[in-house]
Amino acid sequence: MPTLLQTSPMAASDSSSSPSSLVFAYYVTGHGFGHATRVVEVVRHLISSGHRVYVVSAAPEFVFTMQIHSRNLFIRKVLLDSGSVQADALTVDRRASLEKYSEIAVEPRDSILATEVEWLKSIKANLVVSDVVPIACRAAANAGIRSICVTNFSWDFIYAEYVMAAGHHHRSIVWQIAEDYSHCEFLIRLPGYCPMPAFHDVVDIPLVVRPLHKSRQEVRKELRIPENMKLLIFNFGGQPTGWKLKEEYLPAGWLCLVCGDSAKQELPSNFIALPKDAYTPDVIAASDCMLGKIGYGTLSEALAYKLRFIFVRRDYFNEEPFLRKMLEYYQGGVEMIRRDLLAGCWAPYLERAVTLKPCYDGGIDGGEVAAKILQDTAFGKKRSKLNLSGARRLQDEIILGFQLQRAPGRDHSVPEWYQVAGNEAEIPLVDQTQKSSKFVEGFEILHGDHHGLLDTIGFLDSLATLAKIGGHHQEREHLAAAALFNWEEDIVVARAPGRLDVMGGIADYSGSLVLLMPTREACHAAVQRNHPSKQKLCKHTEARHHSRDAPILEIVSFGSELSNRGPTFDMDLSDFMEENGKPISYEKAYHYFSRDPSQKWAAYVAGTILVLMREMGVRFEDSISILVSSTVPEGKGVSSSASVEVATMSAVTAAHGLEISPRDVALLCQKVENYVVGAPCGVMDQMASACGEANKLLAMICQPAEILGLVEIPSHIQFWGIDSGIRHSVGGSDYGSVRIGAFIGKTMIRFFASSSFAETNSEEAEEESSELIESDASLDYLCNLSPHRFQALYASKLPKSITGEEFIEKYGDHGDSVTTIEKKCTYEIMAPTRHPIYENFRVQAFKALLTATPSEEQVIGLGELMYQCHDSYSACKIGSDGTDRLVRLVQNMEMLKSSKNENGTLYGAKITGGGSGGTVCVIGRSSLRSNEQILQIQTKYKEATGFMPYVFEGSSPGAGKFGYLKIRKNSAPPSST
Repeated sequence: MPTLLQTSPMAASDSSSSPSSLVFAYYVTGHGFGHATRVVEVVRHLISSGHRVYVVSAAPEFVFTMQIHSRNLFIRKVLLDSGSVQADALTVDRRASLEKYSEIAVEPRDSILATEVEWLKSIKANLVVSDVVPIACRAAANAGIRSICVTNFSWDFIYAEYVMAAGHHHRSIVWQIAEDYSHCEFLIRLPGYCPMPAFHDVVDIPLVVRPLHKSRQEVRKELRIPENMKLLIFNFGGQPTGWKLKEEYLPAGWLCLVCGDSAKQELPSNFIALPKDAYTPDVIAASDCMLGKIGYGTLSEALAYKLRFIFVRRDYFNEEPFLRKMLEYYQGGVEMIRRDLLAGCWAPYLERAVTLKPCYDGGIDGGEVAAKILQDTAFGKKRSKLNLSGARRLQDEIILGFQLQRAPGRDHSVPEWYQVAGNEAEIPLVDQTQKSSKFVEGFEILHGDHHGLLDTIGFLDSLATLAKIGGHHQEREHLAAAALFNWEEDIVVARAPGRLDVMGGIADYSGSLVLLMPTREACHAAVQRNHPSKQKLCKHTEARHHSRDAPILEIVSFGSELSNRGPTFDMDLSDFMEENGKPISYEKAYHYFSRDPSQKWAAYVAGTILVLMREMGVRFEDSISILVSSTVPEGKGVSSSASVEVATMSAVTAAHGLEISPRDVALLCQKVENYVVGAPCGVMDQMASACGEANKLLAMICQPAEILGLVEIPSHIQFWGIDSGIRHSVGGSDYGSVRIGAFIGKTMIRFFASSSFAETNSEEAEEESSELIESDASLDYLCNLSPHRFQALYASKLPKSITGEEFIEKYGDHGDSVTTIEKKCTYEIMAPTRHPIYENFRVQAFKALLTATPSEEQVIGLGELMYQCHDSYSACKIGSDGTDRLVRLVQNMEMLKSSKNENGTLYGAKITGGGSGGTVCVIGRSSLRSNEQILQIQTKYKEATGFMPYVFEGSSPGAGKFGYLKIRKNSAPPSST
């Protein structure tokens, strides 16, 4: 079998005796090869200038020595950070990543710092460079040596999302990393960068790219590959993939060069293993396409040498979306769905890739530029910097997980080429007065009314635009959407808003009264049924589905890039059926959608189909096309997921002629989220989205979903939502742990009450009515226990916390079907149990006060109840630095009142929904002065954090009130002559 010969390393002159010779300590993370290969290019230029470089890394030594033979290069094998722990080439274990970093860099921190300081002094380092090891910057500061980072991402940003999965107790790791980076003098920032708020000052440089050593013709000749043969590189790095490559994966006329760990397996004849020391840039220049995961090294060289890149998304690695956007901007990328990779459905993607014309024309001399900056700095050149704490700036600024704002004020450090439109569906602002309720441009409304809602009119206009462009739009999601529908057939459109949690919040799962306001922002879902033979399919979808008689579900999501998910999803509806003709279980569906996290979002949409099959006995014989477009921002705690579920469920049921009440729609959607998605939420979000009305609060007792009615918002009162910028998730460990704690507390109270009832001679039995104690023994919802009974009888008996193992051993099951107790976890009990009992009382008082005679005391009382709710969230440890800061800013505004009679001020605020970030709800007088104060809070928050918060203001009807639209494309009008 032919092999690629190792390229001779580039010569590096040695001038160590020169009086201008400097000593650099270059710390390199051991995560992947991309960091090491770009460091090689920078180090090569430093050594060529006569300097000594000590590379400190756990990366394989050959990566450095293969390209640099010099006595001025010194390799010190040390592991000082762990990067991301990967289960395979595409999957990151978030919890294990944080635990590994803690083991390597946190627990032995003091000894590491002492060792590094001593070593840096021993080599007489002039400058410390880090790519991008956090503790290196602190060690340099302790040694009195300047330091610089060279990178396109930082580990604080990457790890920030991991905290959502691993738990709030890991947050200190992120803050510590940020503080370490803040000791760096400035950042040399590479293209395709992430937001990195911990750094004070920034210098941007071109791509760092290794140069070519051989021509395309030389490499192909060496590999004995003729020019007319198409060549693919299979490059998933050094992690084991476990994927068996098969001959039929490649179309005729193609060969595949296999890199990394994948090359160790037995390969078919049309796959060629490359040796580990193969010089990748030369192979890239000789190839036609690359199939792999996106990392800085592969991306930069693919861009530089205009190689078409077929990529598969990685899970939970926040560097990737920024690199991917850069690749797509320069027209060099095609995304492959993971199951097509594993099933060998490669041909459609290769056909698409060879039509691309990559157009990157930027600089590729970043290695030389970076070396010059490092040299100048080591010689004493100074740069101005801001003296701010990295951790303080990060705590309120970092977004837990990848996201960007959809409103003005987006993080200024995001590159220009990444600035996607504020409205992903390109919905224009429309003059409402010029729109008939039965006609919009391009469509006739056959059923329903758009109610004059500008977002609905805009969505219909965007559909008309898609119908016209015929698939020639540049954005992939618009390209897919344009090809989704048969535009001559009827389309059903439904709309569902998000919700602002005014009072009640996480007490919903304990049966509390809740008060909810539908937001102005909403999700639209467009649905079309087609006979399977008439269903329009993309090439890669068609290649996967062999029978055109079987119904298929196709979904396109607008705004997918904001959350690092694939914009399209498709499946055979038969995948939802067992061989015996019955729908699959929810457990099987959960695992089905969990296989590929970049497409797990589809569970919120496709899950509605399965729930209708299981709960309503519906059978779907037609193919279904669904387009989802939402302006409800994700991760803000305003029920973006519920709005998607309710809009989709409403559109699907209308398209199939199913009449289901808004309340039942909400209950069905809760099953989607609990059992198909696997998020342990209550039902209040779906109820508000389905049953709410504009400018009213939906009052509901969550036992499980009893709507008490609608509460008018008094004209002198207004509610706002202010986004903290910290990502919220009801699937996060903090929310789940608090919910489990509440159910454990309820189980214990029932046990205590049963014991008291059985012990008829006990003091409690003598003092209390046996009927009440018996009622407590069968307590179905915590909120049915009054605060005074809880405090008098049970509070002193509840432990502050308990391990899962201890609870299970003594009490058995906790009675919650949507959460699972982990034996090794310790759960807080007192605070999560107390919260819903007292919150229910607060919400009842809030509702009564809203209907009281307007007065200053009224709004003061409403505000105080909100502050108490916020403090109770904090006691449950599901607050956040950002939401606490916003609440303090509201309190400061309240304290600034010159008198009690001053008109137009703010009175209270609280964290909302599942907590741990998200949005703060604010109450104030409905006046211009209050809106001015909201703007001041936005400004102060940005000054402190660098993040301009989005404000939710206004309301809109729920899905039930909106109904649905049935639209049909207008026939082309006759041309005038």
